[in-house]
Amino acid sequence: MNFEAVIGLEIHVQQKTKSKMFSAAPNSFSRDPNTQVAPLDMAFPGTMPVVNKQAVINAIRVANALHMEIDHTLYFDRKNYFYSDLPKGFQITQQRRPIGKNGYVMVDTPNGKKRIGIERIHMEEDTCKQEHFMDYSLLDYNRAGVPLCEIVSLPEISNGIEAREYAEAIRNIVVYSGTSDGKMEEGSMRCDTNISLRPYGQKEFGTKVEIKNINSFKNIELAIEYEMKRQSQLLLQGIPIQQETRRWDEASGKTVLMRVKTDAVDYKYFCEPNITPIHLSDEFVQKAIDTCPELYDSKKERYLKAGLSDADTNVILANPKMAAYFEEGLAKVKNAKDLANFLIVEINSYLNKHEMGIEDLKLSPLTFGEIVSYQENGGLSHKQCTDILNKVLEEGCSPEEAKNALHIVAQVSDSSVIMGFVNDVLDKNPQSIQDFKNGNQRVLGFLVGQIMKASHGKVNPAEVSKALREELGKR
Repeated sequence: MNFEAVIGLEIHVQQKTKSKMFSAAPNSFSRDPNTQVAPLDMAFPGTMPVVNKQAVINAIRVANALHMEIDHTLYFDRKNYFYSDLPKGFQITQQRRPIGKNGYVMVDTPNGKKRIGIERIHMEEDTCKQEHFMDYSLLDYNRAGVPLCEIVSLPEISNGIEAREYAEAIRNIVVYSGTSDGKMEEGSMRCDTNISLRPYGQKEFGTKVEIKNINSFKNIELAIEYEMKRQSQLLLQGIPIQQETRRWDEASGKTVLMRVKTDAVDYKYFCEPNITPIHLSDEFVQKAIDTCPELYDSKKERYLKAGLSDADTNVILANPKMAAYFEEGLAKVKNAKDLANFLIVEINSYLNKHEMGIEDLKLSPLTFGEIVSYQENGGLSHKQCTDILNKVLEEGCSPEEAKNALHIVAQVSDSSVIMGFVNDVLDKNPQSIQDFKNGNQRVLGFLVGQIMKASHGKVNPAEVSKALREELGKR
């Protein structure tokens, strides 16, 4: 019997606001434990929550990017449970009235584009970070109260590849909207997945299994593919699936049982009494949308129109800081493709060699663009520009200083000089002329190489190729 998977993802995104969701405590990553805490975060008596305006703006932007209906009235609820990660004994969330609902995102799949529906996006506060040891636990309340957006998909994902593509699409939206840095490895984006199997053609869902806190996009795919296989094998043996929570164990490549669910947890939701409903004016919502930074899909479309390949576009956009560097450098060049090529090959190679990020690069984007422009406007070859770039990177000198130190001069583009080299090489290679006439196009590369060698690389190869074709047509 063949089964189809029914998969939904719940993604928690930490917002990168300056302060927390309901308190004035700083929202800072990698600080000493329990140093970024306000009285409200610790549930001290008499403290009152105040909604973070920027967190609301961020949520509106993400909801709009996900084509959602945006609620113009904010309602908050209490989710009640007793556990050490919540000193208040409850979490402030949006259970009944999420800020956004009924959205979708388009993802790339092996079978083309697929629309995946999104049920809701709501705001809430994060819990504290816990580390459990044999006979004690450590609690870090720096994370308690950090603004979260929870994005809940409809169960319209069919396999691990689609799930990974969906999660990456969400990550691109939250990163380029300025909402979050989307770093799964640091916990600022966390993913839970719900998966069940059912025979093809059956409308009823199977028993759902939840996989918690998957920490990378690749592991989302691997965990789901493993769980699909595990559940399928059990069903084929006549063993019913238990409703349970599992975790992904990267070392073994398997999902591991955490706990079996017997009854649904009753969180006794009720309206948050300390935050009255907040009306959002049409002007406020529209301004939040209008001031949103350019999103991933828009940038990608623009890069493709500028002549970049899909692969190069994906490499640049995978790192928002690299995309920003690229955008600034564009001011100095006419050909965006040349700039992308130098960025992806030469700059990336330098960054990898020195184990640094592009934000640590001392070479400004405008100076980088200036060096690349020598190929377009200064009559220099790709290799000459590469030599200048490498010297500037290694020694911190200016492009002009590098050019002089390397004794680099502009290539000759004078047609009469180039034709002299062309005729000289053709006269020495009559067989190559005959091979070209017989349809051997590869001989062009050989002849261009001979001309560049004869001129010691001083002539422009593009002009050489053009002149060579013209002269071959006459002979």
